[in-house]
Amino acid sequence: MQLWGVDFTCAPAARKPSVVALGSCTGAVLRLQQLLLLPRMADFDALLHRLGPWLGAFDFPFGLPRAFVQAQQLGDTAAGVIAEVHRRCATRMDFRALIDSFGNTQPAGQRLLHRATDVAMLGVRSTSPLQTRYVPVGFMYYEGFSRLVKAGVHLPALVDGDAQRVAIEGYPGLLAHQLIARRSYKNDNSAERLMARKDIVEALEQGRTPLGLRLKLSPAQAGELVADAQGDKLDAVLCLMQAAWAQTQPRLAQPATVDAVEGWITGAGSAADLRWVDACSMPPRRLIRI
Repeated sequence: MQLWGVDFTCAPAARKPSVVALGSCTGAVLRLQQLLLLPRMADFDALLHRLGPWLGAFDFPFGLPRAFVQAQQLGDTAAGVIAEVHRRCATRMDFRALIDSFGNTQPAGQRLLHRATDVAMLGVRSTSPLQTRYVPVGFMYYEGFSRLVKAGVHLPALVDGDAQRVAIEGYPGLLAHQLIARRSYKNDNSAERLMARKDIVEALEQGRTPLGLRLKLSPAQAGELVADAQGDKLDAVLCLMQAAWAQTQPRLAQPATVDAVEGWITGAGSAADLRWVDACSMPPRRLIRI
């Protein structure tokens, strides 16, 4: 089975493409085969139609907070919700307006709701899927999840599709936190963040992760990951690691019960997460998808 890690952008371009890390696993060794750059959304659509078997971890939300879904009467399944969102909202800005209309009725501090999985990780807290400013996670859901459903990809616990093409929700911030705690590693080429990226890559190569896997890289590949100041290539590889780990877990690391409209982040609340984090008593750090 081919494994993918996908760092997705809702507005790809040559200067900031979506990045796909392709790999394969033999035993506990995951080999990075290639990094693909997808500068157009059409390239992403074509990727989803590649023949399987493949399993990909995609860095965008696979669902919306249930309280928001119920308040807006969007449906009771993940596929139904995204279809209704697109029926009501012809553009991403229309989706922002829908979210804002809801948020304006909520108390301060409760306008951007979270899913259960966003707050189920020790030491970190994922950005709300209703956030459409600063880091437009809501736009990533709007553009990315709709394409998975349209392409007929199988989404465990959410949408039945082609069993040879399987997608799960990845979150590179979770694995990065498990490796370097609260250090920042991207969107800056400072010496501190470059060293943080180097430390992540070394930990992955040496197998010092909670996933029980070791990443096999060429020296050129390792250098490329460290040199990418934006961190997109490293995020794709972190998602690749999550995909490789998930294939060894029951139900592809999905809990026995998953909310049908919220979905679940791979590894959130898992035994690996619970064992690995040392600072369990520290308040969660909000990490963001970029």
